[in-house]
Amino acid sequence: MLVQAYNIMAHAFLLFLLFSCIISTNIHACKQTEHSSLLSFASTLSSPPLNWTSLDCCRWKSITCDQDGWVTRLLLPSKGLKGGISPSSLRNLTHLTHLNLSHNSLYGSLETQFFLSLNRLEILDLSYNLLSGELPISLPSSSIRTIDLSSNCFYGAIPSSFFQQASNLTSFNVSNNSFTGYVPSSICHQHSSPFVRLLDFSSNVFSGNLAPGLGKCSKLQVFRAGHNNLSGLFPEDIYNATKLEEIALPLNSLHGAISDRIANLTNLAILDLYFNQLNGELPLNLEKLSKLKFVTFDFNNLEGALPPSLMNCTNLVELRFGNNNLEGDISMLDFSRLSQLTKFELRMNNFTGTVPVSLYSCRSLKAIGLSGNHLEGQIQPEILSLKSLSFLSLGYNRFTNLTGAMKILRRCKSLHALSLAGSFVGEGMPSDDDMVDFDGFQNLRVLNLADSDLNGHIPLWLSKLKNIEMLLLGLNQITGPIPSWLETLPRLFYINLSNNRISGEFPKQLCRLPRLLYEPNIASQADQYEFELPMYGISSVTGIQIFPTQKLYLFPATIVLSENNIVGDIPTEIGQLQLLQELNLGSNNFSGVIPDQISNLKNLEVLNLSTNLLCGIIPSSLASLSFLKEFNVSYNNLEGPIPTGPQLQSFDASAFEGNKKLCGAPLPNKCRPNKDMDADNKNNKDEGNEHHQLPWFYIFVALGFIVGFWGVCVSLVINKTWRYAYFRFIDNLQDRLHVMIIVPLKRMKRKLRG
Repeated sequence: MLVQAYNIMAHAFLLFLLFSCIISTNIHACKQTEHSSLLSFASTLSSPPLNWTSLDCCRWKSITCDQDGWVTRLLLPSKGLKGGISPSSLRNLTHLTHLNLSHNSLYGSLETQFFLSLNRLEILDLSYNLLSGELPISLPSSSIRTIDLSSNCFYGAIPSSFFQQASNLTSFNVSNNSFTGYVPSSICHQHSSPFVRLLDFSSNVFSGNLAPGLGKCSKLQVFRAGHNNLSGLFPEDIYNATKLEEIALPLNSLHGAISDRIANLTNLAILDLYFNQLNGELPLNLEKLSKLKFVTFDFNNLEGALPPSLMNCTNLVELRFGNNNLEGDISMLDFSRLSQLTKFELRMNNFTGTVPVSLYSCRSLKAIGLSGNHLEGQIQPEILSLKSLSFLSLGYNRFTNLTGAMKILRRCKSLHALSLAGSFVGEGMPSDDDMVDFDGFQNLRVLNLADSDLNGHIPLWLSKLKNIEMLLLGLNQITGPIPSWLETLPRLFYINLSNNRISGEFPKQLCRLPRLLYEPNIASQADQYEFELPMYGISSVTGIQIFPTQKLYLFPATIVLSENNIVGDIPTEIGQLQLLQELNLGSNNFSGVIPDQISNLKNLEVLNLSTNLLCGIIPSSLASLSFLKEFNVSYNNLEGPIPTGPQLQSFDASAFEGNKKLCGAPLPNKCRPNKDMDADNKNNKDEGNEHHQLPWFYIFVALGFIVGFWGVCVSLVINKTWRYAYFRFIDNLQDRLHVMIIVPLKRMKRKLRG
């Protein structure tokens, strides 16, 4: 009996397993229509293959089915997919709830029918592709919760009816496209979703005012619409969206003042409004925004003082109000409670006082920007308590004692960028005697001591900055030669010594700067380092300030030596600097010819050799410099035709003026035929030889007269009776000298000018 019972139980168990497998197979069996639709979708992709080979599509990778065999999820993010998306195949997947094809290279448009058929879709993520076209008139259904179409090529206006069906929408992201028209404000109106938490319209071409309506988004936490063309007042009803944690509207044209009602947004952590036209004074009750972490108001027109209440926002990480019209004595503010502050930016305002000592209590500080104010005093040793300080910009203030400042700052071991330009005016460059036993600035990448009328030589202690990449010493009163030890700085790629009194020749060692040589192991040293705050680029030719950047590698490889007293030839070795992008040697005393080797600088974008003593022709090889954007050889002694080709002829005549013997486009004077030019050259050569010989002949004759005169006339002048003869002889001698020397010299000078 026990054996029989055991056998019955065993058979029953086997039957159970069999039925379980059958049921399971039936539950997950792929519908034929789904199978065909997915294969049709895969066939439109050029690469890579999806390896969907089994009969049951529910077993394919990245596919999820429900118990009835309907495909509910198609998730293929970051698979390297390329090709055209096929809405006609995907729209047959009518039970799809999650569709994620993000971070691929898919192209095509979204058809209206595609949206209407996917009426169960909850999550749609097509971000970071190459999709284009306009949006359909409406979202697919009330089921949709998340839509991410960011970083594609969509264009056109977002239809006003687009959100009518979206009663459950929580997240909508269309950033980094080409959408135009108004930012839709009906998202949280009646019949639309009251659950929206994220709206991202940034980096498009939206324009016009921000219409009222956002205040009805009672759940809204993140609102972004930066990098557009929005104008008008900052929308007042946005202060009703009290759940807001982030407002990001940078790089627009919004104007008006920030209302005191901003204190209603007690959950606000990010307030990003830089590069607008906001004006007025800051609200005084900012202490109510206790969760604030990031505040960026750079490049606006704000006025008044920095509210002391801001010092009570103890969670602040970044505080940026650069390029405004703010004023007041910042040394009166107490920063000691801002223990999490890492970036502090007040550049280009009207603040007075000294650097606040309380700022040194913010031990997390990595970046301080105070340039372009009216601060005074000296750099204090307390700054050394900021162990993480990497970026320090104190230029264009009224500080004193540069040598003392450098002795202190060299001990900031984390310092990467130091800008003191325009401060310490008229002082001396810290000398080697001042910096005895120098071992500081070991991590410094950028040193800016420009525009301060500093005097002295370029000191040897700078040669110990082995990580320096940018050295800016222009607009000073520096004398002496360019040091040859610059070639020992392995990372240096940007040198500006313009507008000084530097003398001597262009050192050939400068043509061996490692970072400017075309060697793979050297070029690879260019890293992706980013400053904590923007550095401001200045065009070496125009002097115009360009857009600020935080990326060090975006600064061009540069040598600027203009407005000095440098003499001699431009060394032919200059052609070794094949990574050089800007070369400015203008307004010096360079002589000789333009080296043909400059044509080896295939990356050159700026070449300025103007106002020197260069002679000869413009090498025809310069026409091969296809990246040239700025070119100037004006006011030299160049001659002959300007090399033909699309490059040099693209510059206007001012780039060549002041060279009387230059000819050809873009100059108005045309070049004569070669035979005439050869004849002229022969005549000029003969005349030149004649004029070079004639004055020397007369000079030697005159010298003979003078020697003979002194031999004869010394005795004559003793006797009074011969004095008359003496003076008459002198007059005759002067006339003869004038005829023999002065007149021929003037003639030769006129012919040389002609």
